[in-house]
Amino acid sequence: MCVRLLPLIIMTHLQKLRIPFIVKWVSSSFTQNNHRLSKSSLWPTGSHPIAQNPRFYRTKTVNLESENGHRTSEASGSENAGKIPLATRREAQAALLEYLHSTRSLQFVDADYMSRNSPLFLEKLLKKVDTEENNWRSIARFLRYHPINEFEPFFESVGLKPNEYSPLLPRSLIFLSDDAMLLENYYVLCRYGVARNKIGKMYVEAREVFGYDYGVLQSKLRAFEGGGLKQSTVVKVVTSSPYLLIGDASKALIKIWEKLKSVEIEDDWIEGYLLEKNTYDWSHILELFCMLSKTGYTKEQLGGLICQHPGLLFDERTTFSLTGFLLKFGVTMNDISSLLLQFPQIQVGKFVENLRQCYHFFIELEMDVLDIGSIFRAHPGLLGSCSLKKLSSLLSSLNTGKKRMCEIIKNNPQELKNWVLGARTKPLPTLRKDWKEKKIKFLLDLGFVENSSEMKAALRLFRGKGAELQERFNCFVNAGIDPKDVSEMLKVAPHVLNQSKDVIEEKIDFLVNGLGYPISSIVVFPQYLSYTVQRVKLRYSMYKWSTDRGTVDPKLALSTFISCTEPTFIRLYVNSHSQGPRVWEELKKQIYHD
Repeated sequence: MCVRLLPLIIMTHLQKLRIPFIVKWVSSSFTQNNHRLSKSSLWPTGSHPIAQNPRFYRTKTVNLESENGHRTSEASGSENAGKIPLATRREAQAALLEYLHSTRSLQFVDADYMSRNSPLFLEKLLKKVDTEENNWRSIARFLRYHPINEFEPFFESVGLKPNEYSPLLPRSLIFLSDDAMLLENYYVLCRYGVARNKIGKMYVEAREVFGYDYGVLQSKLRAFEGGGLKQSTVVKVVTSSPYLLIGDASKALIKIWEKLKSVEIEDDWIEGYLLEKNTYDWSHILELFCMLSKTGYTKEQLGGLICQHPGLLFDERTTFSLTGFLLKFGVTMNDISSLLLQFPQIQVGKFVENLRQCYHFFIELEMDVLDIGSIFRAHPGLLGSCSLKKLSSLLSSLNTGKKRMCEIIKNNPQELKNWVLGARTKPLPTLRKDWKEKKIKFLLDLGFVENSSEMKAALRLFRGKGAELQERFNCFVNAGIDPKDVSEMLKVAPHVLNQSKDVIEEKIDFLVNGLGYPISSIVVFPQYLSYTVQRVKLRYSMYKWSTDRGTVDPKLALSTFISCTEPTFIRLYVNSHSQGPRVWEELKKQIYHD
C-alpha cells in the first residue's frame, strides 16, 4: 500500500513546485504501476471492478452540507468552486483520488475522473476540513475517519448538479460498490462509447436502465445495430433519448430509420442533425412522417424537404401545432403541403411564433375576423416569415391610425415586410391632399364650377372625406330622390350633408314612415334635416293635437311649424287651446324621456 501511495505523494509535492515535465513522468509511472496492479492477483478473474474492503473505521455518514444545514445551491457552488486556489484544488483532488482508489478500491481511471469532475463536492468537503497546515494530509486524515457518500461525487462527475442529484441519492447506501447494477450498466455505457458527462442526463430520464441485470443493456444496444444503425449513431440516439432503452420504445426509432432510408436519407446526415441535449419523441416523429407521406409528395420531394428543413420532422410537436393552427383558419391540407415545399429558411418554431404574433397583431388592430381568415389562407408563408414590430410603435412611426393600417394590409399584405423588426419605418404620406382632390371631384359632379366662389364656399362648408360625402349623397338617391334634385337641394342647404349616414337615414325614415310625409318634402324643405328627431316629433304631435280640436289650420306646410322659434310656436300652436300648455308639458316629458 505504501509503495502505491508513494508516487501519488511525490506528484502532489511536485505540482506545488510547478515542475511540469517531472510531474508528467511521475504521473505516467503511477498510471503504469496501477495498471499492472489492476491485473495482479488482488482482483480475481470475473470479480467486480470494486473490491469489498474490510471496514476498520466508523460507517457514520458525513453530511456535507453548508453551515446553515442546507445543501449548497447550484449557482453559489459553481462560484465558490471557482474561487478555490489552484494548489488547494489539486491537493483536494489528489486526496479524493487516493481515498477512492486506495481506500475504496475504485479503478484508477474512475477515481481520477470523479476527483477531477466534482468541484462542488470538493468545495463542500474543504469546508469540513482544517486546511491551514497541509491540505493533502488534512483531507486524507478526514476521509480516513469520515467516509463520504460516494454517490455525490459520482453523480456530479457524470454531469448532474447538486439540486438535480439530491432527490436521486439512495437513502440507505453511501458506497458505490453497494449498487452493483448501477456500476455495471455505467461501465457498459462507457465501454460502448457514451461520454461519461452525458450519463447523468440518461440516469435522470431513464433510471430504470441502471437497474438492468448483467447483459440486458448490452443486448439492447446491439439490437439497435441489428436494426441498421451504426454504433456512433446509437450513442447519439440513446444519449438524447434514453427512454429508448426501456421496453419496446426502440421499435418506433427503427421504423422511422427504415422510412428515412427509403427516401434516400443516409445515417450520417441524421446523426449530424441530432442534438444530444434534445429529447426526441420517435413515435410522434413516425406519425408525422406517415402524415407527410400521405399528402402526395414523391420520395424525392419528401427526402428533399426533410434534408432542407429537418426541423419540420424532428421538431414534430411544433409541426403538428403549425398544421392545427392553419387548419383552424380554413387552410386545406393541400395548401399546407404546398407551403411546406416552399417553406422559408427559418426555424419551424420561429415560423409558428411569427404566425401567432401576426394573429394577435391583427386582433389588436381591430381587423375584421373574416379579413384575418382571408389573409391567413392566402399568405401563410408571408405571415410566418415576418417578425412584426409592436403595433403601438408602428402607429407612432407611420403616423397613422388603425383603420388606415387595416386597409393597407387588406389591399397589399406584402406591406408587412416593411414593418418587421430591424426595418426602418417611414411615415406614410399624408391623406389630406388626396381627401381634398376627392372632395373637389365630388363637388364637380354636383355641378359646381371649378375655382368658382361657390366651389370655395362649398369646400369650407362640406366636412368629411370625398368618399364619405358620396356615401351620404347616396342616402338621398337610395331613398327615391332624383340625383339632380339632390344636387339642387345641397346647393341651397349644403350643411345637411355634414351629418353621418346613419343620422340621415334615421331622419328620412321618420319623415316618411313616422310622420307620413312624401320623400319629396325634403327637396322643398331640406332644412328639416337640420333639426333633431325629438324636436320634429314634439312639434308635430302638438300641431296634430291642436288640429284635431280645430284651433289651427290643418293644411299648414311642415316648414311652417317646424322652423319657427320656440316662443312663436307656443303662442300660435300651444296657447290656442286652454288645455294646450298642459298637453305640451306632458308631450315634452314623454318624448324627451323616451
